Amino acid sequence: MHIWVDADACPAVIKDILYRAAERTGLPLTLVANQWLKTPPYPNVRMVQVPAGFDVADRHIAEQVAAGDLVVTADIPLAAAVVEKGATAINPRGERYTAENIRQALDLRNFMESLRSSGVETGGPPAFSHADRQAFANQLDRLLAKR
Repeated sequence: MHIWVDADACPAVIKDILYRAAERTGLPLTLVANQWLKTPPYPNVRMVQVPAGFDVADRHIAEQVAAGDLVVTADIPLAAAVVEKGATAINPRGERYTAENIRQALDLRNFMESLRSSGVETGGPPAFSHADRQAFANQLDRLLAKR
């Protein structure tokens, strides 16, 4: 299992949880972002900087991910591509995307995007909370225990 992180918008606290999990398990962890990120000096943790641009990091992860890998992303289309390849996708709030729920998540995303493009103020997601961090850590622990 390789852990991939769509790191541009991933909260720092989630990255810290992932660094500790990589250190503990020895699993390879790759953060992909269009800006350079400092990572711990663990031999199994690396950072890939991709050029700036729309969905460049997402495309890189989608091309590299393999069945059985884990991807951390809040990007629903990337999560759909990951699930289609037989990998697992979770968001930084601990929600797991599966073949059973990804279509609904995509439909909701597309609906909200159409509302925003027509001028409707939809607001953003709620602030990232301690409960979100805990939900992510619990989901990650469950997935790592399954491997």
